[in-house]
Order: sequence, then C-alpha cells, then structure tokens
Amino acid sequence: MQNIKGKVIIITGASSGIGEATAYKLASAGAKLVLGARREDKLRAIADKINADGGEAIYRATDVVKPEDSHALVELAKNSFGKLDAIFLNAGLMPSSPLAALETQNWNAMVDVNIKGVLNGIAAVLPTFNAQKSGHILSVSSVAGLKVYPGAAVYCGTKWAVRAIMEALRMESAQAGTNIRTATIYPAAVQSELVDSITDKTTSAGYRQLYDTYEIPAERVANVVAFALSQPDDTNISEFTIGPTTQPW
Repeated sequence: MQNIKGKVIIITGASSGIGEATAYKLASAGAKLVLGARREDKLRAIADKINADGGEAIYRATDVVKPEDSHALVELAKNSFGKLDAIFLNAGLMPSSPLAALETQNWNAMVDVNIKGVLNGIAAVLPTFNAQKSGHILSVSSVAGLKVYPGAAVYCGTKWAVRAIMEALRMESAQAGTNIRTATIYPAAVQSELVDSITDKTTSAGYRQLYDTYEIPAERVANVVAFALSQPDDTNISEFTIGPTTQPW
C-alpha cells in the first residue's frame, strides 16, 4: 500500500491475534516495525519471520501498564530507525463477567491494560509527535465501545473510555495544529486470544460459542490498519467498525 513503505511503526499487543496479523501486513508493505508485548518468545518468532522474509522488525518485552515500558519502545524506535511515524495501541484484555460475580481483580486488570495502557502509549509518543508536528495514533476499542452488553459492564466501560480518549485526542491535535492523526477501530468477533482470558464459566461459554460461530480472521483488522496508515497526510479517517457479515452484534 502507498504511504506505508519506510514508516516506523510501533505495535503493542503484537504477540498474537490482531497485533501479529498487523505486523505481517505492515511489514509486507515496507514498514519498519517495533513490536511490543509481554511474551518475548512470541515476539522473537514473529520478528524473525518478518526479517527472514525481507522485512524489518525489532522487539522489546513490554507491559503496557508500566509507563516506562511504553517510553522504552519509543526510544528503541528512534535509536534503531532514526524516527517514529505511528503507534498501534492494540494490547487488551476481556475477562468479562456479570458485576455480581465481583471479579474485582479482573476489573482492575481491564482498567489497567485497556485504559491506562492506551494512555501510557499516548503519553510516550506525544512529545515526539508534537515536536515533529506529525504522527499517527491508532487504537483498538471494540463494538463494546459502541454499545453496552450485559455481563461485560467493565469491559464495555474501558472500551467506551478508549473511544472518548481517542476522539478528544483527535480534536485537541487539530486545534493545536500538530497534524497528529488518529484512528479508533471497533472490532466485533475477530480471531484473538481475548476469550481465553474470561474466567467466569458461563460468560466464557457464551463468548466461545459466539466466536466459534462468527469469528473472522485477524487479518481483516490488519487490512483496516493498513488502509488508515496509507491515507495521505491531509486525510484522517478516525473510526472503523469491523466484524463478520453474518454477526448481528
């Protein structure tokens, strides 16, 4: 795709699912990638495959809950490739359950990763993007950031928060004249490891049936990310909703 070749792009949550698929897609388009996730062994395997196929990818074990880890990814990108053009904030958790189940540890984990992880990524790149008056910040929300589902109150809350944060970022950047573009992606049932994190048995069974019935490959979201990144500098497409044709959502 045009406008991707040579861009330096950070991807968080890059060790599986949407992040992994996006890494392969962008590498094939000529992007230089900095991959972050907690599972270093999986990052190494993905980077090795990209490099063996003629692409360029480096990685760093990253916990998006820790602000210093996001800052380290930015420094790695700039020190290794001399610049930074975009970040794809993809890390997320979905251990959903009814509020009455009182899975407060999972509530806190979702807030930490799904909200604070996004904020940490934004905080890490903004000084660079503001200084160079350019940059692209993409983030994964969910269709749960567009409507509320019973049994997923906290997850929905975190994804609505991402929607609000990203839209405010877009407006503030436009007002400040920093030319920072944003894109928020709202996937429905897309192949990932999200369902594996659900510990409530009833909720897990329901989501597993939903995903087994409707799930589409993660590459479909990777195509959307590449499309957003390929737009000319004067064009910002701020929101994408994507899901299976057959899923009623």
